[in-house]
Amino acid sequence: MAKTAVLKGNMLIAQSGGPTAVINQSLVGAIEEAKKHKEIQHIYGSLHGIKGILEENFIDLRKESKQTLDAVANTPSSALGSVRKKPTPEDCVKLFHVMKKYNVRFFFYIGGNDSAETTHIINQEAQKANFELRCFHICKTIDNDLRENDHTPGFASGAKFVAMAFMGDNLDNRALPGVKINVVMGRHAGFLTAASALARVYPDDGPHLIYLPERAFNVEKFLADVKRVYEERKRCLIAVSEGISDELGAPIAARFSKEMDTHGNIQLSGSGALGDLLANEVKTKLNISRVRADTFGYLQRSFPAIVSANDAKEARSVGREAVKLACSGNVDGSVAIRRKPGKTYKVFFERVPLESVAKETRHMPDDFINADGNDVTREFISYAAPIVGPLPKIGRFKGVKVAKK
Repeated sequence: MAKTAVLKGNMLIAQSGGPTAVINQSLVGAIEEAKKHKEIQHIYGSLHGIKGILEENFIDLRKESKQTLDAVANTPSSALGSVRKKPTPEDCVKLFHVMKKYNVRFFFYIGGNDSAETTHIINQEAQKANFELRCFHICKTIDNDLRENDHTPGFASGAKFVAMAFMGDNLDNRALPGVKINVVMGRHAGFLTAASALARVYPDDGPHLIYLPERAFNVEKFLADVKRVYEERKRCLIAVSEGISDELGAPIAARFSKEMDTHGNIQLSGSGALGDLLANEVKTKLNISRVRADTFGYLQRSFPAIVSANDAKEARSVGREAVKLACSGNVDGSVAIRRKPGKTYKVFFERVPLESVAKETRHMPDDFINADGNDVTREFISYAAPIVGPLPKIGRFKGVKVAKK
């Protein structure tokens, strides 16, 4: 949307959807930038997203010290609390009533595609109500499924956790061979599950099989893949996305869950049922005795100390950029991360329309997935490795055999 005249008033910022390891970097980046602009007076933080606005549950973020802001920025999860709530037109009337009461003219919502949809709805309703309000979505999601973005804040740190967890599990599986299945987050996009491939250091390292939502999951083919790898290596480490679906597009995990949020998403995380189902199939039909399954669940979202340096830096930058754009006269939008062409990893930030990132998701490109649909390609590794950054070094004996006496 075209720029308009400079607006003055107070700022309101909130967080929504699943927490990440760096979402607070975006929050603090926005606060720091807001303090530089005289058109922004008070800086309010809404506790638990739009629910907090409806309840007038705010804190004064301008009064927080630099020391506190830096500490919060480096702390995982949503410091303001989160929510999964889609606003109705009636909610928007109440939201605007509260915003007018507090003279809020700048609204920032940090989250994924559902949060972008919420921001878009609020922006549209504000226009209908002739309420002049700058609405900006600040991108985040470990699923890395926001359209318009090369990648999103939260993904790199989540991917680093997944890669390191698979590094450890690969060592465990090599020491005590068997079949190990790990279920990783990813409703529609397989980026996070695919990041398990970054764990491979040596040619025989796992994961040996990777299954993503972008390809239909067939149990019989899965069992044939596991049998082949197990006979060849005497062990098999497997990465499975929580969002794997059958040939009709129905999520396998949905058979065990009927819980849905207000955006219409079926609850897939928080249960080990999918891993248990697959482990039982392998154990009973392939007659392999040592079969185990783990569900990473919510651990991968807010794990302290496993943070990608690029992720933290970029998350802070998108928060700052959103405030800059709003104060420069841009009425609304979302801040997208773009990658510059070339061999050296560099990014830049760009405003994109809210409707281009709202609700709908993007998927892993076809050239990131192998022809058999059970692994990733070198193209994916080249894409993901610089985002995630360095991983721990893994050592191994050279294995020089001693002659028997």
